[in-house]
Amino acid sequence: MLRKHLFTCLTLAALVLGSLTLAGSPALAGSSLDGKPIKGKVLETMDAGGYTYLQLETDGDKVWVAIPKTAVEKGQEVTCNPGMTMTDFQSKSLNRTFASIVFSSGLNSGDKPFNPNPHGSGGAMGGASKGMSFEEALQAEQGGGMAAPAMDGAAMMASGGSASAIVPSKEVKVDKADGGYTIGECFAKAKELDGKKVKVRGKVVKVSRMIMGKNWIHIQDGTGNPMKNTHDLVVTTMAEPAMDSIVLVEGTLHADKDFGAGYKYDVIIEDATVK
Repeated sequence: MLRKHLFTCLTLAALVLGSLTLAGSPALAGSSLDGKPIKGKVLETMDAGGYTYLQLETDGDKVWVAIPKTAVEKGQEVTCNPGMTMTDFQSKSLNRTFASIVFSSGLNSGDKPFNPNPHGSGGAMGGASKGMSFEEALQAEQGGGMAAPAMDGAAMMASGGSASAIVPSKEVKVDKADGGYTIGECFAKAKELDGKKVKVRGKVVKVSRMIMGKNWIHIQDGTGNPMKNTHDLVVTTMAEPAMDSIVLVEGTLHADKDFGAGYKYDVIIEDATVK
């Protein structure tokens, strides 16, 4: 869960994606554009799948940016909110693969602060079309069907990528897994457990489907300190656990995981199996 707020986007990114059909698989690229507003002249624009794709001329370079569907004209000078770069992104509706493209939460008029969360719905990221979240539009663009809305009513995950994605502490009490760790212990022993396989049992309090090709879930077990945001653990997995179910996750714990552009998690468990 991200605590040091910046930005990212990913983790736009984000965004990051359902049964995405990417060339290979979506990859986050460490780009000098990540986390920075992108200003330039529109050289080309096209709409597809709830997105507006823009090719911008900025500082002598040509950059592709994807934003929620917006009326934009060729030759217009625009500024896009900070986003995250993805490589080898295949757009089914356009039948083309972008070697590099930045996913942004939208245009900025200059009178509002930049929204650093490219994943979320609600806010600037939400509503690419008729209330569709940016993540849902991305999944639909890939032909994977509509993603389920964020189950807890908060806008979308961003996979726990932004502070707003952290789920408030729930009234839950889940027994510690045999040979495993509590969520509070995962945070307290993060440095010690970094890079190691761990088992954690918890209750699923949020599900964000197919961001960056994975499902991102939040689990809680009643441990940790809500005042320090150490009560809510983010897990990436290909499994699709039901909301409010008690699950046992087993995956690799990473401490201070930085996806770039400001999306940093104090603790995250990746590529987990869920039982």
